[in-house]
Amino acid sequence: MTPQERQWSEMMQAAARMGVGPEGFWRLSLKEWRMLTAGPAQAAPLGRGEMERMAALWPD
Repeated sequence: MTPQERQWSEMMQAAARMGVGPEGFWRLSLKEWRMLTAGPAQAAPLGRGEMERMAALWPD
């Protein structure tokens, strides 16, 4: 199996795990596919002001 064939196989398997059937898979735009397969969004780190407010609310 070539690397490209392996990549397609992995993408189809990921779609199946998400419950996306073959027809739905082929209708997805690249943007939709990336949104489905992206990891969870991460929040930005706390700034100094936010950290100080939290420390004032919970001084332990």
